[in-house]
Amino acid sequence: MSKKILFIGGTGQISLPCVERAVAQGHDVSVYNRGERAATLPDGVTSITGDLTDNAAYSALAKHDFDVVCQFIAFTADQVARDVATFTGHTGQYIFISSASVYEKPAQHYVITETTPAINPYWKYSQDKIAGEEVLKASTGLKWTIVRPSHTVRSGLPTMMNEGFSIARRMVAGKPVLVAGDGTTPWTLTRSADFAVPFVGLLGKDAALGETFHITSDNAWTWNQIYDAIGRGLGVEAKIVNVPSATLARYHPDWEGPLMGDKTWAALFDNSKVKSVAGDFSCETSLDAVLAESLKHTRAHLAANPDETYALDPLMDRIAAEQSALGTNA
Repeated sequence: MSKKILFIGGTGQISLPCVERAVAQGHDVSVYNRGERAATLPDGVTSITGDLTDNAAYSALAKHDFDVVCQFIAFTADQVARDVATFTGHTGQYIFISSASVYEKPAQHYVITETTPAINPYWKYSQDKIAGEEVLKASTGLKWTIVRPSHTVRSGLPTMMNEGFSIARRMVAGKPVLVAGDGTTPWTLTRSADFAVPFVGLLGKDAALGETFHITSDNAWTWNQIYDAIGRGLGVEAKIVNVPSATLARYHPDWEGPLMGDKTWAALFDNSKVKSVAGDFSCETSLDAVLAESLKHTRAHLAANPDETYALDPLMDRIAAEQSALGTNA
């Protein structure tokens, strides 16, 4: 049955394919965002231009009484609390996009399920998502669902310290790139298009109310394999220098969050719970295919920004040189 759905966001890394999937499934879709991204929305989508800081415009969303509200751009407990106040009594399902980085680090079992505790002492981003989840769980009257994506790729480039396109630029220039640890930690990557299928399958499902789900691929690759594949897709060799995570964090403390709070640890997920509600699904199993769209955006970005520089390049050069001088890769 067609649902009246609001996406808060709707043009981002994960949300755009979800919008496209929802439209393809026959839903009546609206998006609320600043209208600043160049992403092309599918025909028939209603675009509502507004900012999260515009309280009057945001509060006015409640009058539409959407069947489902999908919140992709709330990152703090205060933002979630405002949503509770805004949408209680005005939607049949509120979906908060949290993060699989909330799970305990390191996990006490090698396969992560939704019963794995949400404890992350290293990364404020994850801590804020946990706080947002707790606001929902303490609310009364709002029918909520929590969804935790893991590392999902579409337009961005999967990197260990969130360096983005600079990693590709270093590879193309023949410079070394840093990979934390010995690079053999298994890591799950999920295409946004694959994530969208079960996500849309949760919309309007009574069995999803009051529940938490992660949605990821069942496949994983090591970080050395991921960086090698990025290099291969760019037509160059990835010159990997492996450096202990703790050492990298001492060089640059801002790296502690994305490393010790996320990518240092193995990330393998059991998706049985979401499959039991949204239906079975499968994800791309070829790493080169998983990265294809991301690499397309990367090549376009490099071509459009030939003079772009990265402030941490000198530091990365220094770390690579000092680690290589030790004569070891770990």
